[in-house]
Amino acid sequence: MTLQERAARIQLVVMDVDGTLTDGAMYYGPQGEALKRFSTRDGMGLTLLRRADIQLAIITSEDTPIVTTRAAKLKIPHVIMGCHDKSATFLDLSRRLSVSPECIAYIGDDVNDLHVMGLCGLAACPSDAVEAIQQRAHYIARATGGNGAVREIAEIILQAQLKPLTLPEQW
Repeated sequence: MTLQERAARIQLVVMDVDGTLTDGAMYYGPQGEALKRFSTRDGMGLTLLRRADIQLAIITSEDTPIVTTRAAKLKIPHVIMGCHDKSATFLDLSRRLSVSPECIAYIGDDVNDLHVMGLCGLAACPSDAVEAIQQRAHYIARATGGNGAVREIAEIILQAQLKPLTLPEQW
């Protein structure tokens, strides 16, 4: 199946956070607070998907209010944190949302994403994903994690579904 055929079927996009929506770095301030850097362009890609009636979800092993805050800002309704069995969580999410696994895209970057990437219809990763993930992916973005990879993958899905890559003036 071609990338375009896979992308045309996508109804749900599920993402990892660190190394996918972020550059994978963790910053700590003097008081011990953790900080993460997110791309606004990736955020707009997710907004475009949501506006095109493609559902969004996050599955991450991290358990931090930073993820909750970012997901809320982007109106991502399905956020599973502290997950150490992404495959079981993915299949449960698929069942709960009544979306077949072949109609789900998964974007990840590291070995804890490997198994779940074998379950979905479109497995994608940033260009700086680890080798095992790149070998499993149907698509490797040109962009790195936290630097537009998610936006690039969003645009591939939207183009395959003949949906807009822009917003109306008042959105």
